[in-house]
Amino acid sequence: MDAESDAALVTAVVAGDVDAFARLVARHRDSYTRFAVRMLGSRADADDVLQSAWMRAYRNMASCRQPERFQAWLYQIVGNECRSFATRRGRRERRFAADEEALAQAAVAHPADGAAVRDEIQRALDQLPAEQREAFVLKYVEELSYEEMMEITGAGLSALKMRVKRACERLRTLLETAPHA
Repeated sequence: MDAESDAALVTAVVAGDVDAFARLVARHRDSYTRFAVRMLGSRADADDVLQSAWMRAYRNMASCRQPERFQAWLYQIVGNECRSFATRRGRRERRFAADEEALAQAAVAHPADGAAVRDEIQRALDQLPAEQREAFVLKYVEELSYEEMMEITGAGLSALKMRVKRACERLRTLLETAPHA
């Protein structure tokens, strides 16, 4: 990958360089795909959300006030798109469906000890409220700091810490009581 910073690429995109946008997408596609799959539980849904998020980012690139913080800015867009999608989907169906192939692909950067464990974790994640799931994924899957999480979600530090704490407690309970294969 080239050595251009995100800020330089954002500036180039705003100036009309479509290739610079393609480089941003290529650079960050995997981490946002992993995030969206974990938030939505389906690769197909994540692909839809990411397509919308990338289009929204491209159209609104000039509104990225801090180009050096492009990743946080884009996490906000992807997170908002995931929440909107889940809300729309939730009106149609009340349970999340897991796309097993997508979870296996998303776990490449963070391998689990087998498909059964991965499936069990995803089923538990799917049972969390959206805000807790988002906070948990940002903290422990994407390994962001609370400051980065605050910027992405717009939530305060204490709210995020509480969401992560409650997510961990709920996940622990769900995983301890899950039937083991």
